[in-house]
Amino acid sequence: MKKYLTLVLILSALLWGCPDTTSYSRGVYMLLDTSGTYKKELKRAEAIINYLLGTLQPGDSLAVARIDSGSFSEKDIVAKMTFDKRPSVANQQKRLFKQKIDDFVQTARGSAYTDITGGVLQSVEFLNEAGAGRKYILIFSDLKEDLVKGHVRDFPIQVDGCNVIALNVTKLRSDNVDPREYYKRVEDWRSRVESGGGTWRVVNDLERLENIFEG
Repeated sequence: MKKYLTLVLILSALLWGCPDTTSYSRGVYMLLDTSGTYKKELKRAEAIINYLLGTLQPGDSLAVARIDSGSFSEKDIVAKMTFDKRPSVANQQKRLFKQKIDDFVQTARGSAYTDITGGVLQSVEFLNEAGAGRKYILIFSDLKEDLVKGHVRDFPIQVDGCNVIALNVTKLRSDNVDPREYYKRVEDWRSRVESGGGTWRVVNDLERLENIFEG
């Protein structure tokens, strides 16, 4: 009996000495398409960002970046923040974040190119550095990639553990002529993301934004 109690005490000490180091914070990186007609959609994107600011908690991270000609760059990040553990400080950070987004929406210029792949690579880098336990990449775009001549993006992407969600995937004019083009774009991105270790979803109903975090 004495040996049994000793064993229980040793096991208890080991368990208490191994704290749970799992991160339960959320990290969200949102990519904004500003090419063509998508520049006119930025008000919708702003509503999504406002939802995120109201939903994310102290300790969570958020970044918003525009999809540009070469999006694997810090220069395209509009705003980024890991919110302080203190709620009062986090609320102040959120107000400053919102102001940056409001200013961007008011002054944003359209982009001639859409380097979505580069933006996704930048997203993964940010989320990994933030140490988020749950990682989300939101792509506000029609998913049509248009690259500067010479830029190479047709390679596998590593998005291990990331929930990649395409938002507001509108149909192009050419999609109305041949709807298969639309479905092929969505399927190609699904295949790339899942092959790279991530999960893929499309959320087009922006009235139900709680669906973003269901995965």
